[in-house]
Amino acid sequence: MPKPSPDAPRREPDRPLRAGKREPQRIAKLLARAGIASRREIERMIAEGRVAIDGVALETPATIVTSLHGVTVDGKPVKPPAPARLFRYHKPSGLLTTERDPKGRPTIYDKLPPELPRVMPVGRLDLNTEGLLLLTTDGGLKRQLELPSTGVERTYRARAYGEVSQAQLEDLIEGIEIDGVRYGSIDANLERRTGANVWIELKLAEGKNREVRRVLEHLGLKVSRLIRTAYGPFPLADIPVGAVDEIRQHDLIAFRKTLK
Repeated sequence: MPKPSPDAPRREPDRPLRAGKREPQRIAKLLARAGIASRREIERMIAEGRVAIDGVALETPATIVTSLHGVTVDGKPVKPPAPARLFRYHKPSGLLTTERDPKGRPTIYDKLPPELPRVMPVGRLDLNTEGLLLLTTDGGLKRQLELPSTGVERTYRARAYGEVSQAQLEDLIEGIEIDGVRYGSIDANLERRTGANVWIELKLAEGKNREVRRVLEHLGLKVSRLIRTAYGPFPLADIPVGAVDEIRQHDLIAFRKTLK
């Protein structure tokens, strides 16, 4: 998109787009809620001159607006946010949970069904972690589900090599500090032993980067497989690997009412 001429009208970054009763918000936030992209991706799009108001390219993602009236992305008008949608995806091992990878490694977006609307992942699963990954069209819902203060529980099953007792796992309920990083309460239970391996179920509400692997490694275990089996009330269930299905709208509405 060409840069505006010096004589082109500009909107002040701190001035609402339109008068009205709606609360002014940053344009990056509203565009994320409209399902255009993640906030980080929108900031990149604005820096590239791809987002405009009334034909004038924006220069900052901090621009304050009260609606998306007159906003275009790549020259196309932005539609008002549709009701939030939430999907379950059975992520295979070997895919990155990201839009693109500088090293060219495969991402979830390379494998998602083409008929899906524009979606954003709720949190992340590591390259070698598999199982349930929630996807949403709504940036506000994504953030709500990710925040530790919301307290949405994540459930994992881990297969690990080594010895551990149930007593050691029960100590995790008080939280643990590893290399200066404090991890919150984890409800961990030894499911079964298979030869030199153990299967452990873990429930936590924080989801720090590589939290499950780091905690189990701290206990002397080597994780060989990690599967997320539930996120809040939504289970992985029997969704085939690589498949996607949508959470029913009334189930999503009921769940959002329970969030803090």
